[in-house]
Amino acid sequence: MSFRPRTTHADLGEGYFDKVKPATFPQHILRYRNQRAAASVGLDRLSDEEWISHFGRFEPLPGSFPEPLALRYHGHQFQTYNPDLGDGRGFLYAQLEDLHDGRLMDLGTKGSGRTPWSRGGDGRLTLKGGVREVLATAMLEALKVNTSKSLSLIETGEELQRGDEPSPTRSSVLVRLSHGHTRIGSFQRLSYLKEEEWLRALLDHSVKAYYPELWVEGDNGRAAKFLGAVSEAVAETGARWIAAGFVHGVLNTDNINITGESFDYGPWRFLPTYDPAFTAAYFDEWGLYAFGKQPDVLAWNLTRLAEVLLPLGEHTELEAALNRFWPAFQRSIWAAMLDRLGLEPVGVEADSALVAEVFSALHATQAPYEQFFFDWRGGEEGRAMASPAAEHYRGEAFSRLRGLIGEHPRAENANLDHPYFKRAGPRTMLIEEMEGLWAPIAERDEWRGLYEALGEIEEMREAYAG
Repeated sequence: MSFRPRTTHADLGEGYFDKVKPATFPQHILRYRNQRAAASVGLDRLSDEEWISHFGRFEPLPGSFPEPLALRYHGHQFQTYNPDLGDGRGFLYAQLEDLHDGRLMDLGTKGSGRTPWSRGGDGRLTLKGGVREVLATAMLEALKVNTSKSLSLIETGEELQRGDEPSPTRSSVLVRLSHGHTRIGSFQRLSYLKEEEWLRALLDHSVKAYYPELWVEGDNGRAAKFLGAVSEAVAETGARWIAAGFVHGVLNTDNINITGESFDYGPWRFLPTYDPAFTAAYFDEWGLYAFGKQPDVLAWNLTRLAEVLLPLGEHTELEAALNRFWPAFQRSIWAAMLDRLGLEPVGVEADSALVAEVFSALHATQAPYEQFFFDWRGGEEGRAMASPAAEHYRGEAFSRLRGLIGEHPRAENANLDHPYFKRAGPRTMLIEEMEGLWAPIAERDEWRGLYEALGEIEEMREAYAG
């Protein structure tokens, strides 16, 4: 192994976490290991037996934490404050460096057993929930969203009772590779407890660990600089969600990472067609976290972070930092949409007009969302008009957009010669497709379809990488 272990989070002290013991599982069946993600942190040479020892039994990685850390945090859940949160079925297992850029990376778990924050839960993850997260992270990475990576999925041989799945259902434990697990809710907890010095320590830790370019000893403006950087990072992720047609489903403040990285996938969905009111979670009865509301929710969550940072910074500076969100989102959505279309930017006015017209035309025509970006990649009209979805592009509602696309040169990284773009249609992951991949696993333990889908998603990632 060539990994570089770290114990950075432990330096904060035990007021920020609880040392815990992982669950003991009756079985350890390796279902998924992400070799590309493992290579980025030097873990790709582990044998399957070693892999299971570390990511199923959670034997410590040499040089990292001797015991896992269940992190403490609070959060707004559907915009109602909840002080009874924390890692209830997961923990921070280890930290290490990314071998390519030296970033601090976490190995965090989901389904690894009870902690002091389980609130009566069993601390487990269903196998279907683990498969869903593997698919979500693979698709989002392919579509250039800044997301955690699903590193490992191990089936654990227990029968679980769940209200939202046919039960008993199979169990699993997931390990994700992530650029940090510090949430907005981590800061909210310390504000709620009126622990200003601990709040300052977490701010300093977060800047040093995740925004080292902002660190200046004795800087009185650190809180505002941190908030501005977080706001811009979150804005870019939100824009990439919109360009990908993705609905996270549960945008509580404990699910917003200060690095801007998207993580912790539950009832996620992808759009079939453009619909701002499309929701992912069956329990989101009011559509609070609907597709089109996601940017507003992210801004609302960042405002909660600004509030708890007030004791550490100047009000006017924090307000200015928070106000960086919307300009950053606007720039990011233009860039993300042009990137998806494989087109070069030509100027703010033309780029903004094109993006606005994309949404207008997709709403009017109800063209399949992912198919549209696939068809018009590189602005090649002939290719688009030969698509199975071409009928959506022929009418008056699409005519202005066709002209605006023609005003943008093809990007050098459009990569239309890649085999992926020679297909009749894109790889999608709509809810019926996800359920179709799960059914043979549930019914006869047949995994071939899932692995084939992951292979197609990897091809998609390579194609969009340019």
